[in-house]
Amino acid sequence: MNKNYYFSSESVTEGHPDKLCDMIADAVLDTYLEKDPDSRVACEVIATTGAVTLMGEITSNAVVDIPELVRNIIREVGYSGADFGFDADLCAVNCMIGRQSDDINQCVTASYESRTSGCADTLESQGAGDQGLMFGYACNDTDSKMPAPIYYAHQLSRQLCKVRKEGKLGYLGPDGKTMVTVEYKDGSPARIDAVVVSTQHKDAVSQAEVRGGILEHIVKPILPESMLDKDTQIMVNPSGRFVKGGPCADTGLSGRKIIVDTYGGFGRHGGGSFSGKDPTKVDRTGAYAARYIAKNIVAAGAASHCEVQIAYAIGVANPVSIHIDAFGTAAVPEETLMQMCRELFDLRPKAIIEQFGLTKVKYRNYAAYGHMGRGDLETPWEKLNHVEDIRRYLKGKS
Repeated sequence: MNKNYYFSSESVTEGHPDKLCDMIADAVLDTYLEKDPDSRVACEVIATTGAVTLMGEITSNAVVDIPELVRNIIREVGYSGADFGFDADLCAVNCMIGRQSDDINQCVTASYESRTSGCADTLESQGAGDQGLMFGYACNDTDSKMPAPIYYAHQLSRQLCKVRKEGKLGYLGPDGKTMVTVEYKDGSPARIDAVVVSTQHKDAVSQAEVRGGILEHIVKPILPESMLDKDTQIMVNPSGRFVKGGPCADTGLSGRKIIVDTYGGFGRHGGGSFSGKDPTKVDRTGAYAARYIAKNIVAAGAASHCEVQIAYAIGVANPVSIHIDAFGTAAVPEETLMQMCRELFDLRPKAIIEQFGLTKVKYRNYAAYGHMGRGDLETPWEKLNHVEDIRRYLKGKS
């Protein structure tokens, strides 16, 4: 690994048009799962000036008032009235949702293993909802085992939303973005080199007032003084003006902020998004499991950086492959870590769903500010309950 470098990651607020769509998609998912835990949901959302459109496939015994649900989310995020150009009560809500394909349904309900060998293991009875590859990542940058740039970017975005909703800066709008550049020395975060905060605001406020408020209420309470110095650049609304925002300024689409949702560009990404997908979809389930494994490996001291890849075939319960890359930081050969992974972790989709209770998770809580490293939530895939198992296993191999 290159030990001296700069790395940047961004985050966006829940009022960003893409994130608004993610919030809606996951609120739809939550409502269906709450009423029918066996619901199959694949909900995509697009938002633009004056309209929200939902597309996808849903098979469920539940009945959901989707338009009312959509309006409630838009209102809660902050788009009510004419101040910011998008109104929960006036926008059109278009539903173009069908049923899940019978071909997909049958191979998920009855896995390849159960269809070909008559396997009686209930955890092997359910196949993966799609083919794909998922990545999980962890490192020692922060206590959450998340890379420092995305960790600080998310903290700034959450603070931006919190301050707005508390009314401390009455001119703030729902749309906003943050970005943090961290300088690494000898492989560890040494200082913050640059901070960018772009926030929607009311027309009447001056840029000087916006900058002063952001520095006082957003940057200062969140970023540690020890990481800032005289050379740190802090840019607030570098465009000079950010009045028009949200869906009326930029079309939003669910699933577009997959790097924001994960590790901010650290590690690789399989390309699958999370929002609006029930846990039979391994895009979500496999990514959570990969993060869980990587975090426990790093917390156990087996590596200081760890990336886990899991690959699935549609309809097949067992993963096609498992790969671990510790970037030269592993305390044992990576082949040992991969064998350990196969022996200690059950990566069949149904097993992951049961272990993490994924039919009961409120996914809307993760739609903004990241699905990983969430210390503010009781996140099952963030638990460190395999650390001692990993240590014992590796001790037995030494």
